Amino acid sequence: MPEPMGLLVAAAGIVGLLVGSFLNVVIHRLPMMMERQWAAQCAEFGGTAAADAAQPEPFNLAVPRSRCPHCGHRIAWYENIPVLSFLLLRGKCAGCRTAIGWRYPLVELATGVLFAWAIWRFGVTPAAGLWCLFSAILIALTLIDWDTTLLPDDLTLPLLWAGLLGAALGWTGTALGDAVWGAAAGYLVLWLIYWAFKLATGKEGMGYGDFKLLAALGAWFGWQALVPIALMASGLGAVIGIGMKLAGKTREGGVIPFGPFLALAGLTAMLFGAPAILRAVGLQP
Repeated sequence: MPEPMGLLVAAAGIVGLLVGSFLNVVIHRLPMMMERQWAAQCAEFGGTAAADAAQPEPFNLAVPRSRCPHCGHRIAWYENIPVLSFLLLRGKCAGCRTAIGWRYPLVELATGVLFAWAIWRFGVTPAAGLWCLFSAILIALTLIDWDTTLLPDDLTLPLLWAGLLGAALGWTGTALGDAVWGAAAGYLVLWLIYWAFKLATGKEGMGYGDFKLLAALGAWFGWQALVPIALMASGLGAVIGIGMKLAGKTREGGVIPFGPFLALAGLTAMLFGAPAILRAVGLQP
């Protein structure tokens, strides 16, 4: 590629590494923030909030400073350089030498690669920025749902609206009408499946966050992409679920969240297009 474009792609990759570092914070803290908010609302509803005079320590995406969950060591800025710090520390906490999970650098690398791809594919344009946002939110949703079976509205709803606005502005390559119908159909299809399963078994097969996530993907790719995305997500979920069961690593209750597979299918559609998914599952020559 021309040298200026190569520099722009490299710069986008570096920005992606930094955003990936922030996503690690979002993945870890956002569910905890939600739980604290729910607890506060329950206390207020029960009339116990006023009795608790002690104010909890502020906890959000900015404060307190990141620290080791094992020894409480506060992470200095030079210990938080994406990927590089992990390598220099040999994957261990500087304070207690406890191993740091490989997930952290992998999230940073994945975000960096996807940001670089967006600039390579779309150039320095609003479309590239929008697809960077798409990638970052889906990475966060994948791991939050995998860890907690939660798909926060704070992420799914902005993703939905960004898809609709991107279509309206011509930045996603999806016609606005297709985006609107994609959002509506994506939500309605899973909503109907949810209620059919619940009426038949008395159990909940998925959560409302899954409805919103598929609606968001419909907004980004149009209603035509819903079938290949749903097929790929279902196939991935089945393969992973069977593999976990054979390996004896199923969770308590055998719950496997569907959101991560929807998100991975969405990223695949971004990189290769929805028709490529249909070819991969053998439904299109």
